[in-house]
Amino acid sequence: MAELLRLGAGALQAMIARREISPVDLMRETLGRIDAVNGDLNAIVGLRDRESLMGEARLAEAMPPEGWLHGIPVAVKDLVGVRGLRSTWGSPILKNNVPTVDDGLARRLRAAGAIIIGKTNVPAFGLGSHTVNPVYGATRNPYDQTKTAGGSSGGAAVALAARMLCVADGSDMMGSLRNPAAWNNVYGFRPTAGLVPGEARDSVFQHRLSTDGPMARDIADLEQMLTTLSDGAYRTGAGRAPTRPRIGWLGDWGGAYAMEPGILAQSEAALVVMEGLGWAIEPIAPPFAAEALWEAWCVLRQFAVAMNLGPYWREEAHQALLPAQAKWEITHGFARKVAEVEWAAETRLAWLATAREMFGRFDAVILPSTQVWPFEVAAGFPMQIGDRLMDSYHRWMEVVVPASLAGLPALALPAGFGSGGLPAGVQMIGAPGADGVLMALGHAYHAASDWPGKNPPML
Repeated sequence: MAELLRLGAGALQAMIARREISPVDLMRETLGRIDAVNGDLNAIVGLRDRESLMGEARLAEAMPPEGWLHGIPVAVKDLVGVRGLRSTWGSPILKNNVPTVDDGLARRLRAAGAIIIGKTNVPAFGLGSHTVNPVYGATRNPYDQTKTAGGSSGGAAVALAARMLCVADGSDMMGSLRNPAAWNNVYGFRPTAGLVPGEARDSVFQHRLSTDGPMARDIADLEQMLTTLSDGAYRTGAGRAPTRPRIGWLGDWGGAYAMEPGILAQSEAALVVMEGLGWAIEPIAPPFAAEALWEAWCVLRQFAVAMNLGPYWREEAHQALLPAQAKWEITHGFARKVAEVEWAAETRLAWLATAREMFGRFDAVILPSTQVWPFEVAAGFPMQIGDRLMDSYHRWMEVVVPASLAGLPALALPAGFGSGGLPAGVQMIGAPGADGVLMALGHAYHAASDWPGKNPPML
């Protein structure tokens, strides 16, 4: 693999600005890398034709820089509408959908100078934390191609890990960028709810629970990408790390979250790195009842998904094409009573108030990013963790719910590799609005570990 593609976006842009490389060089190398490895991994889908892309690169070469992504190839998650590019949401319902205008996220990337080359693969409508769909098929983990890449930002995470992209956009409702970041040894960031603008079509509930966010192989690119995705609402370098950060370790939430063997130990290895930086790590008791968080989350998520995908449910031809996960969410969502939704909203507010008190004592808290190691691509989803049966298609990802339900910022950090050679990660969760503090802590952690740089997949 060309050394060029090991670099981050910031380094590449500096080289372009000094005319050490050109956007044409970078596009040629990127397309060559995609040709070499994407066939096995299936991370980038809907790739535009080479002639058009090389033409855009030549145009970028001839123009003065327009932004920090000037001439940088980027693929956009296939839950985002991109002008002139097939945008399917991983569903056969939308397999021929070609938007005539960009969604806001795509517009912001273009304004920063990026060249959009295609899409990154997703599960249908982003549901399930396992990137497979009837339109493009499954995305495979670059560290073991028999294993899942996670999801829903699985294509984005794999493209980063495999050096096909240097930055990517993800989105996160129920760990959709934290899960694949962990399983592909890259960084992801779920911002404070509302920091990154949503789309006009988003329902109120959807935008409170889900958000777009950046993914990258280093924190500098991650932070700059957040500035772009937030349309400047977040400023790079906005936060400072405390002199001696106080970090709470929540582990398995007092036994509430079933964990496969090795997950907690790998998370604790990341804590050792943090202790080496002089951070004060303190194990803490669960601050809120896990079952109440879960039930409130399910109610609000079901309601939000039912509102979002309801139009497809009401058309018989489309209903038949919805994935089982969507049908489960929609049927439960439509069955919910007003009192249940009100209770869930009140529980959400109670948890947020409790979390604010917790962050009076701690600068951040840590949880594992996942409860299981990457599973077989053909498995669908874990049915059991240890002796605990999973009672839904997504219960095995319950560990991401505390941050999602309260709209808290969460930085997904690589945590090294388990005995089976597969990556793991932890989520560093902060108070509302503490995005800059988490980024500052992330810079220190990355400098001390740099798992993405030290341990790329051997493809």
